[in-house]
Amino acid sequence: MNASLELAKRLSETVNAAWESGELLEQVTPTTQNLLKWWFSEEYCSQRKQNFHAGQRQAILNIVYLHEVMGVKNVLEYYEQLTPDLMPVVELATLGQKKYQMPKYAVKMATGTGKTWVMHALLLWQMLNARHERLRVGEQSSGMDVKSGRFTKNFLIVAPGLIVYDRLLDAFCGRMQRDKEERDIETNDFYQNQEVFIPVHYRQEVFSFIQNNVVTKDEGIGRKTTGDGLIALTNWHLFENQIEEDNTDEDGELTPSEIIDKLLPIRPGKAAGNDLGMLDRRYLRGSELEYLASLEDIMVINDEAHHIHELKRNGERLRVGEQRSGMIEEVEWQKGLNAISEKKGERFFQVDFSATPYDQRGSGKKAQKCFFPHIVVDFDLATAMRKGLVKTLLLDRRQELTELKDLDYKAVRDERNKVCDLSDGQRLMLRAGLAKLKKLETDFTKLDEKKNPKMLVICEDTSVAPFVNQLMLEDGLSQEDVVTIDSNAKGEVSEEEWKETKKKLFDIDKYQKPKVIISVLMLREGFDVNNICVIVPLRSSEAPILLEQIIGRGLRLMWREPDYQSIKELDRKRVLQLRTHPTTYIDMLSIIEHPAFLQFYDELFDEGLAAEDTGETGASGATGDLIRVGLREDYELFDFEWPMIVREAEEELEDVDIDIRTLQPFTAFPLERLRQFLAQDGETFISQEALSKTQFGRYKVTANLFTATSYNEYLQKLLRTITLRFDRISSHKEMPVPNLQINEARMIAVVDMYIRTRLFNQPFNPFNGSDWKILLSKDAIVTKHIIEEMARAIFNIQNNIMTTDAQVVHTRFSSVAEIKMRESYSLEVSKCIYERLGYPTSRGGFEKAFIEFLDRDGEVERFLKINESQHNFAVIYYMRRDGLMATYHPDFIVATGEKIYLIETKGNDRLFDRNVRQKQTAAVEWARKINELNPEERMNREWEYVLVSEDNFYGLSANGATIRDICDRCKVSSSAATGDLFA
Repeated sequence: MNASLELAKRLSETVNAAWESGELLEQVTPTTQNLLKWWFSEEYCSQRKQNFHAGQRQAILNIVYLHEVMGVKNVLEYYEQLTPDLMPVVELATLGQKKYQMPKYAVKMATGTGKTWVMHALLLWQMLNARHERLRVGEQSSGMDVKSGRFTKNFLIVAPGLIVYDRLLDAFCGRMQRDKEERDIETNDFYQNQEVFIPVHYRQEVFSFIQNNVVTKDEGIGRKTTGDGLIALTNWHLFENQIEEDNTDEDGELTPSEIIDKLLPIRPGKAAGNDLGMLDRRYLRGSELEYLASLEDIMVINDEAHHIHELKRNGERLRVGEQRSGMIEEVEWQKGLNAISEKKGERFFQVDFSATPYDQRGSGKKAQKCFFPHIVVDFDLATAMRKGLVKTLLLDRRQELTELKDLDYKAVRDERNKVCDLSDGQRLMLRAGLAKLKKLETDFTKLDEKKNPKMLVICEDTSVAPFVNQLMLEDGLSQEDVVTIDSNAKGEVSEEEWKETKKKLFDIDKYQKPKVIISVLMLREGFDVNNICVIVPLRSSEAPILLEQIIGRGLRLMWREPDYQSIKELDRKRVLQLRTHPTTYIDMLSIIEHPAFLQFYDELFDEGLAAEDTGETGASGATGDLIRVGLREDYELFDFEWPMIVREAEEELEDVDIDIRTLQPFTAFPLERLRQFLAQDGETFISQEALSKTQFGRYKVTANLFTATSYNEYLQKLLRTITLRFDRISSHKEMPVPNLQINEARMIAVVDMYIRTRLFNQPFNPFNGSDWKILLSKDAIVTKHIIEEMARAIFNIQNNIMTTDAQVVHTRFSSVAEIKMRESYSLEVSKCIYERLGYPTSRGGFEKAFIEFLDRDGEVERFLKINESQHNFAVIYYMRRDGLMATYHPDFIVATGEKIYLIETKGNDRLFDRNVRQKQTAAVEWARKINELNPEERMNREWEYVLVSEDNFYGLSANGATIRDICDRCKVSSSAATGDLFA
């Protein structure tokens, strides 16, 4: 058992229990509450297309819990408080080292699973708390605010090399356009993903902080003026030549080396140490570190942090297992961090990110992984694959590879050990990879011309790369198809060379060429290309950590569209559970087997991380039976127009008042009982609205602290919580949709009047004594009621807009010129704009039968199975039973000579689902409004909503019923949808 991985497991269990119970939220600051609710609560997540996945969520929650709830001071405290039974197996000598005497957290996340998002979230958590931190009761000292010391506005983000560093520049400063030197700040991660990262009321503050406080290594950390805080971006070279070495001998005398350095700081020659850049750094030696060390507090984020645990002996990097007494020193990276943390104590803390946070001890079959002791979350590759967050691994073990094990897989060298040719084994591997690439290229392009698969070749050293390039040309590729990334044996490259390399790799996913990327080690980290589908590892004697990093270059998903999710899920099950070949190569990463790595491959199989590819995969092509189905020649005869009622932009709801008498009072408890429960003196109350989990502020017991300003803020946040849902679902860029437009000041006045006159069926003054605590109670039972009533009222106003003079926008279904489906789960049809229609691979028998019925029924003029992801304009908005807004897409649209039916096909077990009823109510109301339009605005037909169950369909169709008969029988009325006989 590994102690640190066991610690991470138990910590996650503890944190998840605290989150589910609500205990975690009660123990953090109001700012942290706001962020955690925005990031992880269902009511916000359900309205976004993107969210943090389970691994990212776990990493954020675990660190927040350790740092803010537990308030740990060093790594040893994790074990003492969370896993005391593990103390006998913990390496106490390691945890006693100086670098572990501080809050320090290692995040183990598989490559390609978005650790950068975790980094951004933690930065926001720290920065916003540091800016908004306020005293709790009893923490005042001489009228001055006393900070907790757990939060900071200063950040140092360190990358191991130029590729990762360049990615950080993109993330914080924005992307560069091709052939331009300026970065667009609004393309940084925080702008691009603000819906996920930043609650609305924090956005301008966050954008301003990032724009004013980011400092790159070129701008000069400590020299560039920033605002109230710092985000310093650099790589480990910042620490090079900045740590003063002790060159004195044992009796304190200067060594010959030191004497020469002092007398001749600049010596003749062309060594790198004498270039202007190095001389400038020597002149400024220590300035960056001195500045960072002088800061009162700082958070350090180490990207690809496994490098920080490398050791050096006489300039060569070692692993822990290679230590020799008296010959070991920590890398400059760790030395620099030690210097920065020297005087900060607990005000310095560090977060390390790595997919491979371990050192290797021993070699061969005796090799052991020694994981870092401060791992606080373990989101491993197996979990990421099973969740479909990364590609699935396939090992190409074709017959010719297994039969030729005795071939030499190292490059051919002459008597001077100079590479003079590729070996037969290397040629075989490269040609196997090239054959796989050509197959993928042909089949992928048939399905989607924008999908451009790539092959990555990892050479044993730079002298092999030209021979690989030549073989690619001999086998039919052009020079434009191949790009070679030059580096030294350690995978390092100069900044000037990297500038040229970036031009070659710029937006490589978007273009067909280059197809093959040849590298040594440079691309093992930070190379974020989604379209690498084949990897050929020519290196033959590397540690598992390097192999994991190489595989990590190809793990990022290539096929992210919703159309492919079901087939990817099926293939993952076949590969990871059934241990058989997949039906397609969609989001499969093929590793061409190298005989030297058999032990590593066996470990992948044992861990359920890979399947063997025998060449039979995708017998009908790399994309299986996925096909693109376009419009039929005479599609105009079978087209539909989806009507959308919109208002002119200048029209608002300011002329439509909410009748407070229509809002229901709160009746769960009488007001006097609530006062008895909640409006007591002598306590601090933190408001927490149960439905939206919105934090309304922290208020102390003194009544005069609840001011008119505080109450107005409460009302504003109430309104924001209500209308935010409408804003989320109305943010389609593809087509015009109805927007909720309200007069905010007027609506706040309505909420205020409702609270004061109607909420408790008697006058209520929130400023009377401690009555305000009733609104701000932790369980938010009253606030939840207010939000539900107001949301329903505003939704009804939206639905009751008169359609007589409405503007109607029509979208043709044929505007989606093609859709994708599995051929084996589709049918040829004749009355549809498409030549085929698909149905679900799981439990799709009912829909298949319904499609066949519609196509042969003489009363049906045209019909279509609505594709939710492609026909996303065909949407009806409804309010769920919990008061949240949601979107609904009916299954079918069917036209006869007189009517258009919106048909939902439901299994018998789903007919009485509460949210199905809510959808029915919204759909019936939507159809009513459409029928109020002029006939030419609704295809000159009456629209009806129909819910067809399996029993009704099979029973009626078996007895010769037509679509009109079935729809007449299954039409949903207002009374049926609402359960109100008189509706």
